[in-house]
This record gives sequence, structure tokens and C-alpha cells, in this order.
Amino acid sequence: MTALVACGPRLTGEVSEACMAGGRSAANPALCSCVQQVANQTLSGSDRRRAATFFEDPHLAQEARTADTPAMEAFWTRYRAFADTAERVCG
Repeated sequence: MTALVACGPRLTGEVSEACMAGGRSAANPALCSCVQQVANQTLSGSDRRRAATFFEDPHLAQEARTADTPAMEAFWTRYRAFADTAERVCG
């Protein structure tokens, strides 16, 4: 998967757009495109939309992490797998 992400075209999507708009100094088109590609490979569309909101409001991630419902716990497990993969693949 690393080779696919590193050499892939610039992708746009809700995660990539949120990444670029999130105001972080490390955000750049290559990184945000990589994160979007990992999101596309690991998250459903609804999970990607929810994850995108974390860039704008990181407190939402904290609320998701601490939510005590089976659905939110399942989402958080998927989200952590995505985040871990994105960190490993995208740097």
C-alpha cells in the first residue's frame, strides 16, 4: 500500500479538503492527498465524513473516543486503524 499512496495522483475528497483547511502547518497537498487515499481504502463514506469533521473541530474526536455506545466504539476502532495506517504510510 505504501507504493500506491506515495506514487498515486492527487486525490480530493472530504478528508483531503478538511486536512488542507484545518490550519495545521504540516498540511500540504501531497500529505492531505495521501491521507485521503488511506481514508478511501480503510473507511466507509460515512466514516470519512465523520473523520473529516475532526480536522475542523478536534474536540469532536475526543467526544467520539469517549462515547459509550457500541456504534461509536466500533467507529473509533475503525478510525484508529485509519489514523495509524495514515501515520505509517503518509508520515
